[in-house]
Amino acid sequence: MTRIKICGMRRVDDILYVNKYRPDYAGFILSEGFKRTIGFDSFCELNSRLDKDIKRVGVFVNEPTESILKYYADKLDIIQLHGEENAEYIGKLRENCGCEIWKAVRAKCADDIAKADALPVHKLLIDSFSAGSYGGTGKRVDLDIFSQVNISKPFFLAGGLNEENVCEAIERIRPYGVDFSSSVETDGWKDENKIKRIVETIRK
Repeated sequence: MTRIKICGMRRVDDILYVNKYRPDYAGFILSEGFKRTIGFDSFCELNSRLDKDIKRVGVFVNEPTESILKYYADKLDIIQLHGEENAEYIGKLRENCGCEIWKAVRAKCADDIAKADALPVHKLLIDSFSAGSYGGTGKRVDLDIFSQVNISKPFFLAGGLNEENVCEAIERIRPYGVDFSSSVETDGWKDENKIKRIVETIRK
């Protein structure tokens, strides 16, 4: 079954929604300076309310490894890297924490995916490329590039997926999982009905 990740948890309401509709993963933006960023104290409160069967994903962008290891590594199931982190950086994380490590790639072409696939990570998250943004834009990935690359790792598909197009995308490229953020929001905030419909659409 295709796994489901809802990213950008910011409020207690968001946690209540995912606890109710039970995606496989809940994501928290933990690097500063982004629309859905939350601070450490807020993360700890939301994390404590999240159902234990839903895996916790911390999203980091070019964050010092020391910060991740000091504050978050023992509270997360997955560390998702969304910046320019290289093999050396990833290796240091792997040596010092027990989390799964995912690498997000903002794919302009098949070669971008191939380079990320060569990194020492457990899974990939393949997102659309948008200049000046590290994700969460709602821009759709070009699915044609998947026919041009052999991906050895399990991967999540992100970027512009919604209730209308997600089933087609799953049928075409068979990802391990799918990731949603802006498409399950209304006026910039998570929408319970949209989360409900997207989970039901995928799992029916």
